[in-house]
Amino acid sequence: MIADKAYSSRGFRAYLRRRGIVHTIPEKNDQKMHRRNRGRRGGRPTGFDGETYRRRNTVERCFNQLKGFRGIATRYEKTATSYEAAVTLASILLWARSI
Repeated sequence: MIADKAYSSRGFRAYLRRRGIVHTIPEKNDQKMHRRNRGRRGGRPTGFDGETYRRRNTVERCFNQLKGFRGIATRYEKTATSYEAAVTLASILLWARSI
């Protein structure tokens, strides 16, 4: 799971660990300071892979571009198959624009 700083709470990280979910979540600056101020009792720094987190941005931008299509953003299609077809068509159009 790759998430932003809004999901960096200690409880949420513990929940993911209990479920065995590998995660990449940056730590908030105030959480870093608090952990450092506690010294040895503050615990270890969280594991964070910057390269994996950077790839998250590509997916986020793709979703934002897809939402530019009104039919996809408001989900006009009622069935899952027709909605999937609309997303596929929009993805092809976005790809065609990029080349």
